[in-house]
Amino acid sequence: MRVPPLALLMAAVTLVGSNSLALSPVALEVGRGFGGASAQEVLVAASLFGAGTAVSAVGIAPYADRIGLSRALFLALCVLTLGMAGTALAPALWVVWVAQGVAGIGSGVALPATYGLAAEIAPKGRESTFLGRVLMGWTLSLVFGASAAALIAEVAGWRAVHGALAGLGAAVLLALVLSPRLGEARAAQGASPWAALRVPGIGAALFVAGGYMAAFYGLYAYVATHLQAGLGWPVWMAGAVPLVYGIGFGAAALGDPWIDRWGARQVAPFVFGALVVLYLGLAAVAGSGLALVAACLLWGMINHLGLNLIVGRLAGMDASRRGAILGLNSGVTYLAMFVSTAGFGWVEAGWGFAACAVVSAVCVLPALGDALRLRMAR
Repeated sequence: MRVPPLALLMAAVTLVGSNSLALSPVALEVGRGFGGASAQEVLVAASLFGAGTAVSAVGIAPYADRIGLSRALFLALCVLTLGMAGTALAPALWVVWVAQGVAGIGSGVALPATYGLAAEIAPKGRESTFLGRVLMGWTLSLVFGASAAALIAEVAGWRAVHGALAGLGAAVLLALVLSPRLGEARAAQGASPWAALRVPGIGAALFVAGGYMAAFYGLYAYVATHLQAGLGWPVWMAGAVPLVYGIGFGAAALGDPWIDRWGARQVAPFVFGALVVLYLGLAAVAGSGLALVAACLLWGMINHLGLNLIVGRLAGMDASRRGAILGLNSGVTYLAMFVSTAGFGWVEAGWGFAACAVVSAVCVLPALGDALRLRMAR
């Protein structure tokens, strides 16, 4: 039985998202399994995942335009699945670090290939709607990946989490083999990742993407730790954060057609402005676990729309260099993840979770300023 193209692309995003988000809720459990290592030590793996993704997205993803995005996606998911299996079988913490670095290499190609294929198969005028459906993979990764990770770790141990992800990766690979090729197999104008930097407007777009994703990943990495170590919540209750966030992220897909209808330039200032206010709100309710979890519903909704705006803008810049452009986006995204996971850890250790939320608000200000500039330029 053949799987619909959008479902395959959604599944690919789900795998990448689940791997990148599953470690944080179980970081304390992983540490206990390796001689009482701290959450910060365990989350070095998340930083290495981000670094591997960034290097791969910039150095390898541009070649996806040359071999075809569909083939590139298959090969990337093979590497990602290998990394997830290595994490599940790791005999020492440093092996977890290495395995997550390998998983990052696969993710650095998988995400731009997936987003690029979504843009290729979308009917004209419905790009945001199609991209929004593919982004639903992040909802699945949050609801069934990150949230389930806490429950699985509680019942069967943290190794079962990444073992299950590796099994899902194998299933997606099989579905890709049995399905017809997605998108077009065409040669790119060039494979150099730096050639895409000559596309007009890409510098500002990548700067916005970097700040936006640093705000999210830096804060998300320490939500579960704050709830457990700071507010005394057990692991399974901390899993409510990705669940509620994921529900909001998925519900916001209903608003994606509005972007197609009204135009990204009209919508963007409201989305990014709302996100700045939301991060400040998270800082204000940091002392209340229930209020923090409730606010995550709005966080997910606004982040979905913002991510659609950012990726849609980049995907529409130059179709012939789509793999290279989206590869640069993934590189910037996970470089931001690498830097913010470490940097926010320093802020959290010194000033607490509320200070991290304020830093996230500051990181989104460039996106708001750029959106206002583009709207006034019309």
